[in-house]
Amino acid sequence: MNSTTQTPDMLGASNPFVRGYDKLSIERLLLITYANDCPPCFRSIHDSQAHLPDDALELFPCLFNDDFALISEGQFIPDELDECCPSTGLVRQVIYAVTGEMLNERQHVGDLYSLEEAQAMVHRLRFETGHYSRAWEISTAHLPEESMLYLEEWVSNFALRQTGLLFELFTLPDCCGIGCKLIGTPWTDENLLNIEGNRYSSLRQEQLDAGTPEALVNVLYLAALADVRLLIFDPDAAVLDGLAIFDE
Repeated sequence: MNSTTQTPDMLGASNPFVRGYDKLSIERLLLITYANDCPPCFRSIHDSQAHLPDDALELFPCLFNDDFALISEGQFIPDELDECCPSTGLVRQVIYAVTGEMLNERQHVGDLYSLEEAQAMVHRLRFETGHYSRAWEISTAHLPEESMLYLEEWVSNFALRQTGLLFELFTLPDCCGIGCKLIGTPWTDENLLNIEGNRYSSLRQEQLDAGTPEALVNVLYLAALADVRLLIFDPDAAVLDGLAIFDE
């Protein structure tokens, strides 16, 4: 494969390192039935009634519109809110919807029936950077010869020297592999501005100016963007589907 210059946006558009969900969140929703021939709908409870426990919501009549619902029995509803809700229905169940982000798209993960169950799901799915994070072992076929020579020379001659480029290299002699510790992940503009004071474009240029081959810079960026903390290049490892492969 011939190396072609790609922008970070082009690289990140379809990232094979991405696994699981980011920015997991929980939203309490009401499952509402209304007219006999209409399917149920889901609405969030209005902020003025957000303090109500689940048992004060389920099986209670409600008013609702396209954006929110209000319990109408035993609760005071100001006239201005009453006028905003033209529909009436019955709350059949309280749902805790878990959503997450994948490749910058919001996706529905699942529905749970208590806050505790939803929180447990989020805890199981969430990666916690610095506590336990993603690690990948991929084939050296994902790097051209120039990049492999760079890695081999660095770990052979500069074992005690740091790159200072938000990645550090180490050797794995038993498997002929080379490891890379990625620092400050994910390499999003938002996170890098917070920890380094610069956007990713500045880090990328700094890496290139230091002599890091562009193909290696691209792979490290994709891995770091997916919050990978350890990346190992091994000639005997499997190739990663969707990641560029270079000819021998």
